[in-house]
Amino acid sequence: MDTSLLICDYSNHYKPFTQDLKSGLQHYLFRLQTEGSCRVFTGGQEYILNGGDLLLLRPGDDYHLVVEEPLRKGRLSSADYYLFCQGSWIDLWWDRKVRPTVSRVGSDDNLIGLWRSLMLEKRRGSMEGNDELKDVLLRSLCLSIDRAIAENVQTDRKGMATLKIKRFIEEHAMATFKLEEAAAYGGLSLSRAVRLFKEHYGKTMIQYAIEIRLNAAVEQIKYGELKLEQIAEACGFASYSYFHRVFRARFGISPYLYRSRQSLAGLELERD
Repeated sequence: MDTSLLICDYSNHYKPFTQDLKSGLQHYLFRLQTEGSCRVFTGGQEYILNGGDLLLLRPGDDYHLVVEEPLRKGRLSSADYYLFCQGSWIDLWWDRKVRPTVSRVGSDDNLIGLWRSLMLEKRRGSMEGNDELKDVLLRSLCLSIDRAIAENVQTDRKGMATLKIKRFIEEHAMATFKLEEAAAYGGLSLSRAVRLFKEHYGKTMIQYAIEIRLNAAVEQIKYGELKLEQIAEACGFASYSYFHRVFRARFGISPYLYRSRQSLAGLELERD
């Protein structure tokens, strides 16, 4: 495999804790702070990590972690996901671009989900296909880290709130959801969410949800066997007539004609 997952786990601290690797890391270290806070010293700088902060270090970097005494007895002082990894693919990924030592990525459900999957596969040990699955998951985590960093360039509260709303829509677009639910997920009132989302992304929340639904519908039409009415329902459209209307507005033809043209194109390829 082109990647190797050495350690992958979750830690929480209820009392002071330190870890000192002044001689330098032997492998890549990824650490996502989820709760509480800690201090990290590396490269002659001090970083204070709070929930939603991602630390990325490479082999040779010095690393000194300090978790302070919790403010109140019995309370959690710090919690994080972490992993150590290596491999030629990781080397290429690391050299592809310059990434901050600490990035604000927020509570990214996708990153946490991949991290948990990697933890589970690591705990299962060596099983048939297990190493290949870990390789795929680790690559997915690295690429998702790049996307999370890019999406969170704006670290102000407004930018983070609208990003949370965007992620909510992406997750729930294929089902019925209320705009009030999306706004509440971002911690905003509906009117403020509507205005800020349009400012940040140049489209309304409804327009973005329709865009996601239409993209999914196109894939179903191209490669699926469902009837058009079933596709409309599966992709979150309230009725076929509404689906027909927005599909024609986006692509200039009806869903039926689009499917017919795709079928003809497929037949021509088979003849060739």
